[in-house]
Amino acid sequence: MLKSFGLALATPEGERVLFTIFVIFVAAKLAAEIFERLKQPAVAGEILAGVVIGPSLLNWVAPSELTEALSEIGVIFLLFLVGLETKPADIFRVGWRATLVAILGVVVPFIFGYLIMLAWGETQIEAVFVGAAMVATSVGITARVLGQMGLLSLEVSRIILGAAVIDDILGLLILAVVSSMAKEGGVNYAQIGTTAALAIGFTLLVIIVGARAVNRIRTRVENLKVGQSYLVFGLALCLALALVASKIGVAAIIGAFLAGMALSESAEGTDMPHQAEAVTEFLLPFFLTNIGMQLKLDALLNRSTIILALIVTVLAVISKLIGCGAAAWRMGKKKAAQIGMGMVPRGEVGVVVAQIGLSLNAVDAAAYAVVLFMTVATTLIAPPFLVRLFKGETRGAEDPELPITQIS
Repeated sequence: MLKSFGLALATPEGERVLFTIFVIFVAAKLAAEIFERLKQPAVAGEILAGVVIGPSLLNWVAPSELTEALSEIGVIFLLFLVGLETKPADIFRVGWRATLVAILGVVVPFIFGYLIMLAWGETQIEAVFVGAAMVATSVGITARVLGQMGLLSLEVSRIILGAAVIDDILGLLILAVVSSMAKEGGVNYAQIGTTAALAIGFTLLVIIVGARAVNRIRTRVENLKVGQSYLVFGLALCLALALVASKIGVAAIIGAFLAGMALSESAEGTDMPHQAEAVTEFLLPFFLTNIGMQLKLDALLNRSTIILALIVTVLAVISKLIGCGAAAWRMGKKKAAQIGMGMVPRGEVGVVVAQIGLSLNAVDAAAYAVVLFMTVATTLIAPPFLVRLFKGETRGAEDPELPITQIS
């Protein structure tokens, strides 16, 4: 069997797979090292590495089923690792504030995106799809930056993570609406209601019941004969909940994040977080470089398209700062800015929305290029500002909690 596997890798296709994995991994890590030495976030360097080695410049590698699969697995493990550092009680303590951040962080960007496209003379359905793309938040980028700074336990970090989960559910419903409009010319309310109920029910079930259930079976799992039994159990749970989340229409990364949360208490005192971090360090570069590879510079050669892309990108940043920042304004200007900037990256979520719009012929190539540019740009813009906004924060410090009466 090993011999046949070796022969398979010796074929031109097998060599291409190895070459792709090698180039992406090494380019990402070299870029990360350079950016770290320049006192810039490593995540920005890894995304730019994707632009350089991708179709836009050197064309050494291109987006494919392989890179998409590795990218998805990479971000799944990242959110699983973030979940391991986030206890359910921490999310519940910021629940109402996170909900408000998510709602305003969806409404304001959607309105901005919708109106600018209409003002530009685009069709209503294109305006709706661009608005939907501006709604998205890629918590993976922000989580990566805050995790490297050791600040995931801060109150504002918990609000960002909680808001991102809610944001994903709200974004999912908006995407269901606009997809229904593009396909059928109307809105399927029954389907949207079912999707919403499943998404909310799944999230609450895992948060409320998951941690208790895992705590009860921990001893039995650790007594299994298989090596690293608790890590194996954790990875299996991560993949299982990611699959369930995907099946009910929620992003797989939300299932992975919830799996980590369910294990967060029982994993204390074990090697699981360190072991999961090692796996993530290998897989995450494929997610970050894949974002960069999606950018097609040749689609932005038209002057009008470039101007629109820049305007949409600026509005994408401002709308999240206004919406999410306003929801957290009572916490103070600095924390409001931290939360607003933490919700700015669109990452892979914006790309997915654009791809769906293109496949349904709801957006043209120019609008697709605009969304891709906005997605990559916001993902690059946020990390340096996050580093500056969180500079001076104590690593691992807990913020005092505001009374519930001050949230509204």
